[in-house]
Amino acid sequence: MKLATAAQMRALEARAVDAGASLDALMEAAGLAVAQEVWLMLGVVAGRRILVLCGPGANGGDGLVAARHLAEWEGDVAVCLLAPRAGDDANLAKVREMGVPVFTATDDASFGRLQQALDGAELVVDALLGTGRSRPIEGALAEILRRLNAARETRTPPKVVAVDLPTGIDADSGRADPLAVHAEMTVTFGLAKVGLHTLPGSEYAGRVQVVDIGLPKDAERDVPAELLSTAWVRERLPARPKEGNKGTFGRVLVVAGSAQYPGAARLAAEACYRAGAGLAAIAATPRLQSIVAPALPEATYLPLDDASALTASHARTILDALPRYDVALIGPGLSQSDSAREAVTEILAHAPQNVRACVIDTDALNALAQTDGWHERIARPSVLTPHPGEMSRLLGISVEDVQGDRLNVALKAAAKWKHVVVLKGAHTVIAAPDGRAAISPHANPLLATAGT
Repeated sequence: MKLATAAQMRALEARAVDAGASLDALMEAAGLAVAQEVWLMLGVVAGRRILVLCGPGANGGDGLVAARHLAEWEGDVAVCLLAPRAGDDANLAKVREMGVPVFTATDDASFGRLQQALDGAELVVDALLGTGRSRPIEGALAEILRRLNAARETRTPPKVVAVDLPTGIDADSGRADPLAVHAEMTVTFGLAKVGLHTLPGSEYAGRVQVVDIGLPKDAERDVPAELLSTAWVRERLPARPKEGNKGTFGRVLVVAGSAQYPGAARLAAEACYRAGAGLAAIAATPRLQSIVAPALPEATYLPLDDASALTASHARTILDALPRYDVALIGPGLSQSDSAREAVTEILAHAPQNVRACVIDTDALNALAQTDGWHERIARPSVLTPHPGEMSRLLGISVEDVQGDRLNVALKAAAKWKHVVVLKGAHTVIAAPDGRAAISPHANPLLATAGT
């Protein structure tokens, strides 16, 4: 499933209009889809008390269309406008003609009508801002959101359905305003938005339902980011022919572990096997091998001279052996000693041509962060797997800046470094140098422990 930014969605909507679709038709399709999802959520619409919060823009127009359909289905609907709608709004006129109560927040003294509508609502439709968030959350808008959030804390809270994007969530980064709307469901149009699948936005969005509103059939083609779904992964896993052998499925040399972190070597090699490698060899000192071998008997070993951490001598041994392997994994648990840092940079700078890729993790990333111009010195295509702290050191920016815009940070880094970047964390981002990206749908706190 593709993930779009707000700018990409505006471009796609403009293409749809250029192709003959009208904005009114797109709005009608969007509003009907919202009403249908509300019906499915409630089970029965007739007699159910529904409050529709409408902003002054297109998102509010979608909300008015939804309100009209819900009223046609005999819902007990009320509409709260954030501000007067501009011009002769046909959708607003239709709602008024049906006798639906409509009031404007800016004319609602002490917000009494809003509070009364919230107190009795079984469901609230949030159609205040959507992806077109340009106005600051202040004044009447802030008061509406404060009261909606307070209603959500009562003993009988209303369900909330967000239109396209919960108000207060950034469509591109997932950043959340302190007053952002928490929804049970977000009905989003055409394509899902990046901010619905990155934290904290994904926590506010609830279940995301993507609906077709008539965008161009090839709309997804020019959108480079996508959600890393199970189906996406299944389509791209390499075939495993029955006549294959361990050489068929790749040989990995694991450069990991030290006296302080011996378990890292076992965990890294075991992960290689679980991912489908035919053979995983561990570059290990006698001490490290004696610890790891009983727990992972299927691994093979590249013997290294005994030492507490990686050395220049080890680097030469590893480089001599690398022609026998397809991939090198380097970094987990190597320690941050000066000798390990020098060995890492030496290995990565001189990896032979037969190595299809180097996977660079943890202490190898920390070693690179201390090396000027490191990305120009790596000899082979690489996959860098930083967590936010490591990414901040590699880029020289704060962790907050990394986490505040994870997709763009990863994409810009991949383009600059010309290597694949896997920015780990909740909703891991995988970014390629050519601008493609995938975001994991998973955010699992059980992974927040050493070794995972």
